[in-house]
Amino acid sequence: MVSTQATVLRREDSNSEPQKQEIDIKLLVPGDIIHLSAGDMVPADVRLLSAKELYVSQSSLSGESLPVEKEAISHPARSTENLWEMPHLCFMGTHVFNGTALAVVLTTGEHTYLGGMAKSITHPRPLTAFDIGISKVSWLLIRLMCITVPIVFLLNGFIKGDWLESLLFALSVAVGLTPEMLPMIITVNLAKGAVSMSHHRVIVKHLNAIQNFGAMNILCTDKTGTLTQDKVILERHLDIEGNDNQEVLLFGYLNSFYQTGLKNLLDKAILEHSEIEKTLDLRTNYKKIDEIPFDFVRKRMSVIVEKNAHEHLLICKGAFEEVLSLCSGVKIKGSTLSLSLSLKDKINNLAKELYQEGMRILAVAYKCVEPTESKEYTEKDEKEMVLLGLLTFLDPPKSTAAEAIAQLRCQNVQVKILTGDNEWVTHRICQWVNLKVENSLTGHELEKMNDKELSNVVDHTTLFTKLTPLQKSRVIASLKSNGHIVGYLGDGINDAPALCEADVGISVDTAVDIAKESADIIMLEKSLLFLNAGVVEGRKTFGNILKYLKMALSANFGNVFSILGASALFPFLPMLPIQLLIQNLLYEISQATIPWDHVDPEFLAYPQRWERGDIAKFMLVVGPISSIFDYITFAVMWFIFAANTPEKQSIFQTGWFIEGLLSQTLIVHMIRTPKIPFIQSMTAWPLTLTTWVIIAIGIYLPYACIGASIGLVPLPWSYFPWLLIILLGYCLLTQLVKMWFIKKFGRWL
Repeated sequence: MVSTQATVLRREDSNSEPQKQEIDIKLLVPGDIIHLSAGDMVPADVRLLSAKELYVSQSSLSGESLPVEKEAISHPARSTENLWEMPHLCFMGTHVFNGTALAVVLTTGEHTYLGGMAKSITHPRPLTAFDIGISKVSWLLIRLMCITVPIVFLLNGFIKGDWLESLLFALSVAVGLTPEMLPMIITVNLAKGAVSMSHHRVIVKHLNAIQNFGAMNILCTDKTGTLTQDKVILERHLDIEGNDNQEVLLFGYLNSFYQTGLKNLLDKAILEHSEIEKTLDLRTNYKKIDEIPFDFVRKRMSVIVEKNAHEHLLICKGAFEEVLSLCSGVKIKGSTLSLSLSLKDKINNLAKELYQEGMRILAVAYKCVEPTESKEYTEKDEKEMVLLGLLTFLDPPKSTAAEAIAQLRCQNVQVKILTGDNEWVTHRICQWVNLKVENSLTGHELEKMNDKELSNVVDHTTLFTKLTPLQKSRVIASLKSNGHIVGYLGDGINDAPALCEADVGISVDTAVDIAKESADIIMLEKSLLFLNAGVVEGRKTFGNILKYLKMALSANFGNVFSILGASALFPFLPMLPIQLLIQNLLYEISQATIPWDHVDPEFLAYPQRWERGDIAKFMLVVGPISSIFDYITFAVMWFIFAANTPEKQSIFQTGWFIEGLLSQTLIVHMIRTPKIPFIQSMTAWPLTLTTWVIIAIGIYLPYACIGASIGLVPLPWSYFPWLLIILLGYCLLTQLVKMWFIKKFGRWL
């Protein structure tokens, strides 16, 4: 369990000396002097008063697993770094990896840096693109209803004189204008998407994240543990000329193998090359004599081994600068040369190049030493050594990272990296995953920008480095303010604010609890290839929602003109309220299988989002088409079948009931694709089946007993050729208007 105690120096009274006390961290106050040692969690934001070999792991802030060195500074200069990179400050939530320190408490609880992060994720989450889109569509429907229903009520009331019947009819119109199946269609689409994602071993916590996934046009991602394996590997073993050299690896392996202290990540990476043990035949050829342990002042460690029972070798491995300073010679192509200034410059340049490639470096050196009777050696023996070469380490990208980014690029989704690591390391990772870096920005540069300045550069920046957790969140907010739909992929405590701010937050099963709690989607596998599957599934989901929405709104909008005209022209109700409701119910049932329909590949190729203006244009252009053929139906019923008196209103109502139901049911096949239906784009069989079932029910209903109970009557068979002509004309005109609409506005759905 994590300790909730802190070691504090306090006086019993004003005359006594400060004594160490263990107190609950809740009782800490600013001004307290606390003692820190290896293994302690830092209980507050503190400033160091003294420190000895202090290394602190700040992975909760930066996401980077390697500890950083901290030291007490009496008069710190104005820092150009992030606050949590200042060497004299330690922060709540970090923990001491090595060393001891005395520190004064600056802030506690919610006033700490970690507390500020916590507050940023406990606030209500900002509305996502899905929420905003649904809200806009809902208000569009409400406005349409508020305009139409009063007009229908007043028009029928004045013309017919029956105000109660007019009220019931107006309320039925209100119901008819409402796409009642929209909540069900949306929910079923999203649930189907979630089930499909589960086949990729992905958990969808919030259903609306599926649509946001498809609408996403920018994916921001952390680096460590998401794009990379969060596992240090030994990438190369080089001589001072930059060539691979097996001897460097052999001596480095001997050093790591025989050391008895705590093996760090770099040692473990070296020992992964277990084949060296067989190559060297360690048990036979080498025997450990002594070791000079690692410490954080020397930044190196040495082992002394006996080779072939007579030769003693001191093998030193450690920080590049420290080891190089102790060398007097270098080994080049099997020969030992004196370490001249020109060679030293050459070695320094090689190290600089490796640093710029994002490598972490250890130097390996050795010397022959005289056997001692005591078999004990000290750091004084670490001198006049021969530099063998360098070991380079890197946290490599996941095997699927490059392919996943390439797939997202094909889906027209930009990828941006937001990391607490430095620019050199991150640039190297970008090269490995084939991510082209347009521009880069550091946390320090970002901190100097106001929101407008950040908004101007954020779109054209690929790489954001040395970011604090709150800066990550700010970058995402800026992208959203520029009109983008943004996803974020992260797994650490430092990613939680960004996960909450994004339209869709994505994490992994191995993430810390707070990251999983903040995310909308959780991956159960390490593979990043699900990202492409998620984008495609999100676009399919949105495409099928959009089909229903545009079809329902355009049909309902057309019905407004039909109902208003019929109410004004005829001395009877053009359709009884119960008929209107039954027609609407059957139509909605026919659309219930839309979530299983196919979506054209062209639609899936680009991010899709709610566009109220686009929906309104579609409604205004396509909606009146249904009214045109409604009025043709009125004319046929009036002039051909003489259904123009109150005595024959049942024939009129039945004729319009069937035409309205069949035209709305069939038109989905015209609207669902910008292509020619049934020829260039086929409907999925569930939607085809429900279409024909509802058509059959609609035609049969007037001839059934239940039809008479709702005012429907059998129609003469001569009505149906007219119906066929009307429906064919409706489909043909819709196809022609579709072609014009695409040419005019460049899109259909």
